[in-house]
Amino acid sequence: MTDAIGGPAPAAAEESNVSAVSWGAIIAGGLAAAAATLVLLAFGAGLGFSSVSPWQSSGMSATTFRIGTGLYLVVIAMLASSIGGYLAGRLRSRWVGAHTHEVYFRDTAHGFLAWAFATVLSAGVLTSAATHLVSGATTGLAQGAGQSVGLLDPYVDTLLRANAGTTRNAADIADSRSEIGRLFVATFRKGGDFNPADRTYLAQLVATRTGLSQADAEKRVSEVITQAKTAADNARKAAAKLSLWLTASLVIGAFCASLAATEGGGLRDGTWKYRVSD
Repeated sequence: MTDAIGGPAPAAAEESNVSAVSWGAIIAGGLAAAAATLVLLAFGAGLGFSSVSPWQSSGMSATTFRIGTGLYLVVIAMLASSIGGYLAGRLRSRWVGAHTHEVYFRDTAHGFLAWAFATVLSAGVLTSAATHLVSGATTGLAQGAGQSVGLLDPYVDTLLRANAGTTRNAADIADSRSEIGRLFVATFRKGGDFNPADRTYLAQLVATRTGLSQADAEKRVSEVITQAKTAADNARKAAAKLSLWLTASLVIGAFCASLAATEGGGLRDGTWKYRVSD
């Protein structure tokens, strides 16, 4: 559109000077969404949804995951993303002369970009929640090979539990714990099946350190291996469930942020009531 002398119309000229992307609004919306996510995660931890705790020192058992926790993750995504998307739409620059459909698309894009920024910003928080589960199947086993508390430690304790009155050397027990931990970790990484030679050696080691007979040591080893494999399998299943719920919450969050941004943008321009009536 041009004026009488062939130049651009005032509205078009004004629009050309305004970027289609209001990065300030996007960043503000993303920060608000990330902050809301952190607040809701902390609130959820207070309600008992400890699996979504933002602090590394707390989290759900590596072998359990409840549907309620997954639903709460979806609620967090809906609320936080809606807040961030609305602010991104409400705070963006006004596009003079842009077609209504173009404005609607830009508002949707602003909400999506605000969600994306908040997601990247919150990745550390969400990752810490997932780590509590995944560590049960992977790094938790590695931790058990040392002196730190991991998924494997209770099973090592059970293996090396001595009969009453048995005299034991603390240094030998410490060495045995490390050796058993490494053996479990190496075996679980290869699928969780102990070969006969490793089972026999493990039973001999347990018999030596605990005072059990060879037959009783072999029985204990078989029971503990079965229990440890079950716990590791449960941890993997719980991690898979958490991944699915996180995926669902992210998709829903992106939708809510985009939708809320169109509302915020419509209210910013005073056109929301016309969009609703249309």
